[in-house]
Amino acid sequence: MRYVNILLLLAFFTSCKKDVIEPTVPTTLSAGFLVLNEGLFQQNNSSLSWVDTQASSVNLDFFLSKNNRLLGDTGNDMQVYGGKIYVVVNGSSTIEVLEKSTGKSIKQINMFVGNVAKSPRSIAFSGSRAFISCYDGFVDILDTVSLTIVQRIQVGSNPEGLAVSNGKLFVANSGGLNFPNVDSTLSVIDLTSYQEIQKITVGKNPGSVLVDQEGDVYVIARGNYGSNPSRMVRVNSISLTVEEQFPFDAMGISKMNSQFLISFYNYTTQSSAVRLFDPLSETLINSNFLNTADIQTLYGVDYNSFNDKIYCLDAMNYTNTGYVRKYSSQGVYETSYHVGLNPSKIIFYE
Repeated sequence: MRYVNILLLLAFFTSCKKDVIEPTVPTTLSAGFLVLNEGLFQQNNSSLSWVDTQASSVNLDFFLSKNNRLLGDTGNDMQVYGGKIYVVVNGSSTIEVLEKSTGKSIKQINMFVGNVAKSPRSIAFSGSRAFISCYDGFVDILDTVSLTIVQRIQVGSNPEGLAVSNGKLFVANSGGLNFPNVDSTLSVIDLTSYQEIQKITVGKNPGSVLVDQEGDVYVIARGNYGSNPSRMVRVNSISLTVEEQFPFDAMGISKMNSQFLISFYNYTTQSSAVRLFDPLSETLINSNFLNTADIQTLYGVDYNSFNDKIYCLDAMNYTNTGYVRKYSSQGVYETSYHVGLNPSKIIFYE
């Protein structure tokens, strides 16, 4: 009887399998978005998911499908520039450069000094140069034409987020590997001489950096995730002085037109919030802009100007495959897409 049951189950699953429609791998990318799934450290399971919004389908391992190999260990950043996508893979110490229109790899850049990994974290661009913060205390300059590293600039301890404003590169020195004795500075690099010209004290454990329409630089100083709370700080990019620290919790920051979406995840209460902030008036418009009740672990927020929608990245307690949750620009929930493990970055296509 046991063998009969097994045969019946096999027949059932076989018949069901015929009804499953596997998502296709598009030759060219349009009408959808690409998601970087960070994976887990030292598990070599970073991935890219392609979400086809017209077909309402998700290819969970798009990079593998396109390039017949794994992306690597701990995807930390993903940005598009000049028709190319740059994926910063921290654990593998590589920069994966993809053709934007297809997702095919153009080059994998190894980020090592001899046998020592540079551990790249984030990337920003200006002219023909890409700037990559490396956890070994340097910013690498990548020529986006030859795709080679042409210079290294020493900054502070364990640099992370970076942004360009008024001819200068601003780099957040986190000092994360020395926790709780973290760094608290923002390095300023002149983009003519490629030299560090100043360090600005902005608060403990700085991470994300973003520039508003007027050129002011906003930094998230994450504190110690406890008694020293995470705060957003505004820096004048001309005088190179801290102008203001804002009194609300903040962990991530992204643009929605001229405004900012500010995300926060409370590790103690395991609750999330998305705030709406106006950098022109320096005011918090709405401290609970989105209803985050359906989000388990907020890992990032992004805005799609093509369709005027907001996308929240849900890491699902960091151990389950995650979701991208879609909202209207007024903060109303619409739908969700099931993607890979620890989704952290999005690139949108028209």
